[in-house]
Amino acid sequence: MEKIKITEIIPNSNNPRIIKEGKFKKLVKSIKEFPEMLKIRPIVVNNDLVVLGGNMRLKACIEAGIKEVYITKVDLSDKKQKEFIIKDNNSFGEWDWDILANEWENEELNEWGIDVWQPEKDVDYSVLDDIDLDQEIESMYQQTKKAIVLEFPVEGFEPVKEIYEKLKSQDIDMPNLFYNAMKNYEL
Repeated sequence: MEKIKITEIIPNSNNPRIIKEGKFKKLVKSIKEFPEMLKIRPIVVNNDLVVLGGNMRLKACIEAGIKEVYITKVDLSDKKQKEFIIKDNNSFGEWDWDILANEWENEELNEWGIDVWQPEKDVDYSVLDDIDLDQEIESMYQQTKKAIVLEFPVEGFEPVKEIYEKLKSQDIDMPNLFYNAMKNYEL
């Protein structure tokens, strides 16, 4: 590992990773607040000083005004360089959200670039005061289609299905037909 001028490092134009503006700003802030991490996790470059691992950190360091960074130079074949770029950026693990929730503060995790749930602070629920939720639910229920399921014995299903398909193909209003037929049997 060595420390060199940031201007000597060449960003990888074939870097397959991107960073969105919000996360980039968090990365810049993180580097400014914890620059020691750059030594712990140096930028990985090839013999030509092209970045293989750490393109986003390099970009954030430039934005943060860092003049020198730590690098680790590796001598890999072109094939191994391509493999390294993908594997270095591939996140195999997943967060254990229970441990995160119990051991860290949401605000800190969010500042450090982990997307966590944040309570809505500016939500005004008073607009719900004038709404009769029971009435709204009843209205939605009334507007919802309903179904009746008829069960047929196996041997009787196919003939009924054929009649149903013929009537349906003639644009017969099946619910109305069924209703009228049932009215003949009212108790």
